[in-house]
Amino acid sequence: MSYRALEQHFRRLGHLSHAAAILQWDEAVMMPPASGGKRAEAMATLQVLIHEHLTDQRLGDWVEQADEERAAGRLQEVEAANVREIRRLVRRAQCLPGKLIQQSAEAQLRSEQAWRGKRRDNDFNGFAPLLSEVVVLRREAAQRLGEVLGLSPYDALLDEYEPGCKAEALDPVFARLRAFLPPLIDEVLARQAAETVHTPRGPFPIAAQRSLGETMMRAIGFDGERGRLDVSHHPFCGGVPSDVRMTTRYDEHDFTSALMGVLHETGHAKYEQGLPSEWDSQPVGVARGMSTHESQSLLSEMQVSRSREFLEFLMPQLHDAFPDAVRAQPEAYTVDNLYRYFTRVRRGKIRVNADEVTYPCHILVRYDIERRLIDGTLKVDDIPEAWDAGMRELLQLSTAGDHRDGCMQDVHWPSGAFGYFPTYTLGALTAAQLFATARKQHPELPREIASGSFEWLNAFLRDAVWSQASMFTVEQLMTRATGETLNPSHFEAHLRKRYLGQP
Repeated sequence: MSYRALEQHFRRLGHLSHAAAILQWDEAVMMPPASGGKRAEAMATLQVLIHEHLTDQRLGDWVEQADEERAAGRLQEVEAANVREIRRLVRRAQCLPGKLIQQSAEAQLRSEQAWRGKRRDNDFNGFAPLLSEVVVLRREAAQRLGEVLGLSPYDALLDEYEPGCKAEALDPVFARLRAFLPPLIDEVLARQAAETVHTPRGPFPIAAQRSLGETMMRAIGFDGERGRLDVSHHPFCGGVPSDVRMTTRYDEHDFTSALMGVLHETGHAKYEQGLPSEWDSQPVGVARGMSTHESQSLLSEMQVSRSREFLEFLMPQLHDAFPDAVRAQPEAYTVDNLYRYFTRVRRGKIRVNADEVTYPCHILVRYDIERRLIDGTLKVDDIPEAWDAGMRELLQLSTAGDHRDGCMQDVHWPSGAFGYFPTYTLGALTAAQLFATARKQHPELPREIASGSFEWLNAFLRDAVWSQASMFTVEQLMTRATGETLNPSHFEAHLRKRYLGQP
């Protein structure tokens, strides 16, 4: 039976991907600084092996024969979906030669490893040649993919992270946000200017921050037997469903950034841990695109963890974690004050520290730049100027000369992840729509969150999202979960209610 041959082949490929995921985590978290060169070679070789599995000459015949088995009614629904996902992966892989895969992997690892030091030193000129190499190779891959898939080069890259999504669908959504957000930001800032907010003052011992983060991870549903929390330059969630690797970064003078980072990454982690184990190592068993993945992290951090109800639950934990800070500044550790603090809107340079009102503006800047980088109308050397112009337009901030907190702040482009950024904002829209649906179905949800009960919410997400993996398209998944396709009105209504008090 050809389907069984496909299933076995992709199980082996899944094992290779498992090894690559843990190596990537180790490279970012544990690897000694001088080991980068050899690690880049080893990881590139592993990527080539994965590519060779995806371009095995037998796959074409197996897929065709499996389609015949599906037509004859010999495949179950999930098996037919698996064939669909396999066909997509194989088609994309066959567009790219192994040499390009190896060159790209090595260039991206060199770029990412150099980025850490170059960013620290604010050295864009020293970094630009490495990034240029990555861009050239991604352009080549995008061109090859686009020619075969019938997509523009940028859409071909976007399709890797958000299957089926095209810029022509994104543009009206992003244009709507571009018109909606700047006046909203002005209105919210004017409203919040009259509020008194006490900023929690440290020091906040790192050990206590870590303990608090782990406590909250477990409280909202993370399985510590199948994952762990570490430290990296840039917070992320990696690994595999059976071994989820999360990271954050700590600041002794600010516990809020690390805590919210942990709660954000735990949303990703719960999605991974909630994927069906019976579909493990099969394409149908992975998460359904990055906007869906980002929706889970943003639902966890923004919709839930910055709510007044969640802060009611969190408050006793803060008193236990930081008793000295609470005694020294009791006015900062009330639910009302922390709600004002955690929902404070600020125009800032750093995306990962941005509030949910200004955050999409950061994505709009990156979306515009990376599209022009891929279509060749913007050179790498001109990124700082384009970045500064975008930040001035949308957030009234200048990043001229500040590359560290400007165009070098993110790891995505150094690692070759062009087409990823839009999924953050798509994820925010999705999160708002999912949470609105959950609250409508279960009006007791806010009260349960205040008491530290997340069972119903996790069950809703497990049924609507996690357990479905890649059985359905994004549109189908959203329609099944919420009764409609993606609708930005839910996100806009959420912002108006939380930040302007509008019903």
